[in-house]
Amino acid sequence: MSTAPGVPGSPTPATGPATGPAAGSSPTTGGAVAAAAPAPAPRRVRVQHLRDAKEAGRRLTMLTAYDAATARIFDASGVDMLLVGDSMGDNMLGHATTIPVTMDELIPAVRAVSRVARRALVVADLPFGSYEASPQQAHAAAVRMLKEGGANAVKLEGGRRIAAHVELLTGAGIPVVGHLGLTPQAENILGGKRVQGRGSDAADALLADAVALAEAGAVAIVLEMIPEQLAQRVTDRLAIPTIGIGAGGACDGQVLVWLDMAGMTDWSPRFARQFGDVGAALAQATGAYISAVHDGTFPGPEHTYQS
Repeated sequence: MSTAPGVPGSPTPATGPATGPAAGSSPTTGGAVAAAAPAPAPRRVRVQHLRDAKEAGRRLTMLTAYDAATARIFDASGVDMLLVGDSMGDNMLGHATTIPVTMDELIPAVRAVSRVARRALVVADLPFGSYEASPQQAHAAAVRMLKEGGANAVKLEGGRRIAAHVELLTGAGIPVVGHLGLTPQAENILGGKRVQGRGSDAADALLADAVALAEAGAVAIVLEMIPEQLAQRVTDRLAIPTIGIGAGGACDGQVLVWLDMAGMTDWSPRFARQFGDVGAALAQATGAYISAVHDGTFPGPEHTYQS
């Protein structure tokens, strides 16, 4: 597997012979120049590799995954982190929001993803109602995610109000990813899916939340739907990586819901980019299957057993 500069372990398409200056030579003088060798990609992404990537200027990649079939593909493709998010609720379970998702619904998905992930760091959301009441409640939920689900880390929404939760989990050996900005579990009090951190007071408060999470031991922080200038401030301030979603290109990495990334839905958020049209391909394959059954061309002789 070839490795793209700046993205640890990500595959790159094969290319033909170079037509420009030879690798390792100066484009102006033709003389040999020293080429900086990229840092070797880890065989298994662990929490220390996240900070290493930030220090080296390598952008991190994260995708959601909710089952073994897609997780296996994403993992083999070289994604750094797989997020088994409570976004499963509105993307896979038919809910309007993430709020109805329960631990008992999420753990089987975490288990399926964890079983097939060979390289990616598996991060599991703690769903609404499973951690907010106290650090002890958060600890109990996180332990379930690691013991029953096999996750490598958990993700919590909130800032200074959950710093004690993060500190307890970190002290117990449970890596924590924070989540600031638009926090979907709080959308009822936020007034819906709205950009957060606008205005100096709101920006300062979010930065203070990020610092508190980092000081409590968080290994990374997701920044969702905040102005790019604020994401830059947070990223510059913290030693741990920031993972953006609708926060512009200043973050240390990016995360997308895989259905938005792959074109599985008719609508996707403004901040998402469609990198494929899997939904159309699946619809076409389904139509072809139905037609083949109707016209009797499937199953054919090659698909049947003989006595």
